[in-house]
Amino acid sequence: MTTIARASTPRVKQRKPGRPEGTSAVRDEIMDAAEAQFAELGYAGTTLREIAAATNVTQALISYYFGSKYGLFEETFLRRGQVISKQRVDLLEALLDQGKPTARDIVHAFLSPTLALRATPQGRAFLRLQARLHTEPPEISYKLRTHAYGSSTQRYVEALRLALPQLGELDAYWRMTLMVGTYLYAFSDTHRMEEMTPQGLYDPDDTEALIEQVTRFVVGGFQAP
Repeated sequence: MTTIARASTPRVKQRKPGRPEGTSAVRDEIMDAAEAQFAELGYAGTTLREIAAATNVTQALISYYFGSKYGLFEETFLRRGQVISKQRVDLLEALLDQGKPTARDIVHAFLSPTLALRATPQGRAFLRLQARLHTEPPEISYKLRTHAYGSSTQRYVEALRLALPQLGELDAYWRMTLMVGTYLYAFSDTHRMEEMTPQGLYDPDDTEALIEQVTRFVVGGFQAP
């Protein structure tokens, strides 16, 4: 795991009211703004100038904390991505400790940490950022995806193959990839359901219905011949 050195706290002028003092608060505020900008505009379309303006700090301060735009992008993504990965592993270990989980149990555990992010605007921004990462150049996206999710995703593939002995190795990786694509699309506010369904039929805030539909769809795919 890459360790990013923490710099000591410089004096920052023109601080926003209501924010606590200290390096952690400044860094979090910068990453919150970066998360929203990168999610909407992508890596190439986002500038440090815009992020600096949104957080009322200088570009020099952003460079001081993160080194470069890529350093900011990397740390912003990993801030939540690594938490999701750990939560997935913890949930999977809890299932395995209880016995032999079903494919549905495993899929639900994989999806749950990401779905929880839909509860806040900042979490939703990360979901859009995560979905957008798949359209970024390979030199940006591959490293971050592997760093954040490689190990935990591998453990889920192994668990699903134990739950579904008939599932071949190549099929397991294919269907894991398709599950990732499905949840990224469904969880990241594409608003497609609002456009497609008659008015009043679909509630975009019903997260239980959302995870149930995605879980059913994905489990059906894993169980298919």
